Amino acid sequence: MTSSTAAIHVAKKQLGLDDDTYRAKLEKITGKSSTKAMTEAERQAVLTVLRNEGFEPSSKPAQKGLQGKFAKKLQALWIAGYNLGVIRDRTDAALLAFVKRQTGLDHSRFLHHADDARAAIEALKGWLKREAGVMYGNSNGYDWLTSDGAKITWAQWKILHPEATLMVRKGFDQAVENCLGHKVIYLAEVKASEWQTVMNELGKHVRVRKAGA
Repeated sequence: MTSSTAAIHVAKKQLGLDDDTYRAKLEKITGKSSTKAMTEAERQAVLTVLRNEGFEPSSKPAQKGLQGKFAKKLQALWIAGYNLGVIRDRTDAALLAFVKRQTGLDHSRFLHHADDARAAIEALKGWLKREAGVMYGNSNGYDWLTSDGAKITWAQWKILHPEATLMVRKGFDQAVENCLGHKVIYLAEVKASEWQTVMNELGKHVRVRKAGA
């Protein structure tokens, strides 16, 4: 089976086409009701129509996710950097290139011990602290700022609202509520996954701001 034939079969399933509808569509596009009888150009014509009708083929081969004991931590920091406008390429490939520069290792799955991972993790934290003002290691006495997610979100807010202070947060609490879609009584009760939601939303605005700077 050719790759284009396989893609057409995937599109049939993705678009929910029954056999009769599917074959009628092939016939209408190419005059042939079977992909086996088609030329490659005809199969590509079918794929073009199916894409226009909503078929979304994978843009790249399936890849294994980041692996290793410290992969999630590294990925979280990398995405935080992207949401702070410090890192331009949020892909795993770009992260792995960074890991290699910092450690000499080709993949995060080789970072089995804390000492091996520390160079990459601390380099990332230092970068975000230096370039975006993330207050790692410092909560300034505010219990809600003890989590990394809160620190990153506050750094984003400061990029968007340089005049804001921790004592006068200038709409920060309301922005968190708007992103989450529910009332927040105490920022300290915001979960890590919820901070990620807020980070992702504010990240859109930070990237626009930095792109226009």
